[in-house]
Amino acid sequence: LSLRYDLTVPFSRFCALHGTGNIKRYHMGKVYRRDQPQMNRGRFREFVQCDFDIAGTYSTMVPDSEVIKVMVEILSDLDIGDFCIKINHRLLLDSIMAVCGVPEQRFRPICSAIDKLDKSPWEEVKREMVEDKGLAPEAADKIGQIVALHGSPKKMLETLKTDEMQILRDLRQHPKAKAALEEMTMLFDFLDAMNALDRLSLDMSLARGLDYYTGVIYEAVLIGGNVGSIAAGGRYDYLVGSFAGKDIPAVGVSIGIERVFSIIEEKLKEEAKQTGVPIRSTDTQVLVSSIGNGMQKKRMEIANVLWSAGINAEFGFKPNPKMGDQITYALESGIPFMVLFGEDEINNNSVKVKDMKERSETTVTLTDLVPELSKLIK
Repeated sequence: LSLRYDLTVPFSRFCALHGTGNIKRYHMGKVYRRDQPQMNRGRFREFVQCDFDIAGTYSTMVPDSEVIKVMVEILSDLDIGDFCIKINHRLLLDSIMAVCGVPEQRFRPICSAIDKLDKSPWEEVKREMVEDKGLAPEAADKIGQIVALHGSPKKMLETLKTDEMQILRDLRQHPKAKAALEEMTMLFDFLDAMNALDRLSLDMSLARGLDYYTGVIYEAVLIGGNVGSIAAGGRYDYLVGSFAGKDIPAVGVSIGIERVFSIIEEKLKEEAKQTGVPIRSTDTQVLVSSIGNGMQKKRMEIANVLWSAGINAEFGFKPNPKMGDQITYALESGIPFMVLFGEDEINNNSVKVKDMKERSETTVTLTDLVPELSKLIK
C-alpha cells in the first residue's frame, strides 16, 4: 500500500502517460505525510491540497509569473491576514554552494540545512552543517553572509548585482547565478505589471527541500502566524521527463487547505472573543419560529416565502417547539434574525422580526416581511 505524498508527481505522471502538450490545470485532493500531527499549526498526516500547475513550452518566466499571480490572488481573496511570499532560485542556491566551497556531492544536504533557517537560529544550522554534514567552518561562514540577505525583490536584485561584498562579487560571476538573476529580473518585471510584486520578498535562505525543483521556488507564510507555510511551489522542468523520457517544463503551486482553515478558525475565534458574538455555525440568516401548538405548516409557509426571495432561512422540525429552545438555538448558532408569530399575529396577518444583536422587535405585515428583512440583512 502506498499513499500519495503530493499532487505534483501524479500530475507529472499524467502528462508523461498521455504525452500532454501545453496545459493549465488545478486539482484538489488528499495527500499524506509521515509527520507528527500538530493540530494547532495545521500539520496533519492526512490533509487536502489545492494545486495549480502550468506545463509545456512557453516564453521564459511567463507561466511562472502567472502561477505566482494566481497564488497572490487566492491568498488575498481568502482574507486570512497579511502574508509574504518568499522567493528564491534553485540556480542561485547551487551557485552559492559552489562559490562558498561546498563540494558538489554535498549541495543538497547543505541546502536541506539552510531550509531550516525559518525554524532554527543560524548557530544551530551552522552546527549541523559543520558537525553533522562535515562542511568546513569557513565555507559555512561564507554561506551565512549570503543567506542572511532578504528584502523587496528589486532592491535585493540590485544588491546581488552591484554590492561590493567579495562573496557577492564571486556569486554574480558564476554562470548559473547570471542565468538566475536574468530570469528573476524578468519575473519581477512581469509581476510588477500584474500588480503582484508587493507581496514578495527575495529571501536567500529559502531552499525548499524537494529535489525536483529546477528554477524559481517560493513559499507563502502568514506574517505573525505559527502555522508554517500556507502555500509553496516552484519550477520543475525534469520531473515529467523522469516518467516519459522526454522533458516537459512545468511550474506550479500547492496551497494547504487545512492550514488556511486553521488560520480562518483562529481569526474567527479572536473576533468572537472581542465582539462577544459567537462564531456562526450556519449560513442561516433567519430562523422562523412560532409560539403555541399546530404552527408547523405556517412556519414552513413563511420559510418558503423567504427562500423564494433568496433569504437563507430555516424552521424547526419539532411540531411544537418551546420558544426558549428556539431563541437559544438562534443565539448559539449566530443566526442574526428571527421571525416570530403566534395566534394573534396570524389573525392580524403579521409577524414579529427580532434582531438578535440589538435585542429589538418590530411588527410587520407578511407583505412587508421580505422588504424589511432584505433591508436588515444588507
